[in-house]
This record gives sequence, structure tokens and C-alpha cells, in this order.
Amino acid sequence: MTGFTITDIGKIREMNQDYSFCSCKRVGDLANLFLVADGMGGHAAGDYASNFTVNDIVAYIYGNAGENPVKILSDAIGHANLELFKRSLLIPAFNGMGTTLVAATIEEDILYVANIGDSRLYLYSEYSKEEKKLKQITRDHSLVNELVALGRLEKDSEEYNMHKNVITRAVGTAPDIDIDFFEVPLHLGDQVLMCSDGLTGMVPDDQIEQVLATEDLTVEEKTRRLVELANENGGYDNIAILLVQNDC
Repeated sequence: MTGFTITDIGKIREMNQDYSFCSCKRVGDLANLFLVADGMGGHAAGDYASNFTVNDIVAYIYGNAGENPVKILSDAIGHANLELFKRSLLIPAFNGMGTTLVAATIEEDILYVANIGDSRLYLYSEYSKEEKKLKQITRDHSLVNELVALGRLEKDSEEYNMHKNVITRAVGTAPDIDIDFFEVPLHLGDQVLMCSDGLTGMVPDDQIEQVLATEDLTVEEKTRRLVELANENGGYDNIAILLVQNDC
């Protein structure tokens, strides 16, 4: 297994509020751990929220035993959520802060995914029977996504694009949290892409797929190329990208 992660401030923002963690080696009772968070909040609150959440999850997993990957992730995210929420109440400048989160671990060729907000996890697989090899696994917890599901809004319409950054779930905004979980079988050579909307808002899926399909690029080179594309297309937001290839 080969993994690489990078965050970038982009071309417009003055502060990088994205944060990530990538370990292909064991973290506590998990065989590996991958995290991407996109913070929200004024001044330094978003930066604090994403940084705190990722580091608290890692520390919790190291410090607590467990056997089931989903329960380990659920307990760790729940702990980080409550601790972040408490801090948002204690520090006036942090009121209302929060962060998206997408988390993953791979155990015996099964990909376990947890998702809150609109940061995404994609699977690129040559084994896909569909024409497109890139598939979004997570579901965006966003206002526009919910309205599209209800048939009240058309995807990629003007109104959709105006409100696509409004999320309906985030870590740290309430004492309890609702987490989506997914379990996906992996094949040899599959690639797992985790990212903030600084990538997906700037680079369409077909361009992302083209980069992942480029055989003569390493995992790190693909990751850096995706950052370059996001900045070439405007770089309006911070960019967080984590790429893992199941190569063993």
C-alpha cells in the first residue's frame, strides 16, 4: 500500500483551513488510517477545528483498544466532535466553528469509510464494469444535495452553484454527531482518493479520472498534479488531497 497527502492554501485564501493525516502503517488497532478535514469558521477557528479534529482522532485511536474498524472510527470521531464542541462554547472567537471530515481505513481488502460534510472519498478501479472508473463513495451533506434528492433543485443549475458550499453536517457544531459509514471491497491496483471541495469545486471528475489513470505517474506525482489543476482552474479554496494505492 502506498499513500501520500498534501494540503495547499490555493490562490485566494489567506489561511489554510484544510488538514490531513496519512499513515499506511498501524495506528492503534487499525492497520492504517487516512483523514481529510476542511475547517470552517472565522479568523483561525476553521484552522483550529480541522487541526484539532484530526489530531484528536489519531490520539484517541492510539489510546483506546478496539476490534471493529467501524466502531473504532465512530468512537474516535464522536470523541473529537464533543471535545471540539466544548471548545467552541468556551472560546468566543471559536463559536460556531466546525469541520468536514472524511476518514478511512483498509482491513483485509475492505475499505471502511466515515463521512461528515462535503469532503469526499472516491474509488478509482480498473475492475469497474462501468465506462467510468472513478466513483464517488461518500454522499455530500450539503443543502443543495438534499434539495436535489427531494427533486426541488436541479444539479449544476445557477441556484445549485450559488449554494453548493452550504453544508448540513459538520464535526463540532453540536454535542452529538450523525456519521455516514460505507464498506467497499478493494482490488489490487485500486486507488482511493480523499479530498476537500477545494479540489472537486475546481476540477471536474473526468479530469481527476484522467490523472489517476496515468500509469507513469507515482502516487505522489498524481497528488501534486491534482493540486496544480485546482490552482490552474482558479484555486478559489484551500485544497486537501490524500491518495492511496492498493498495490500489495
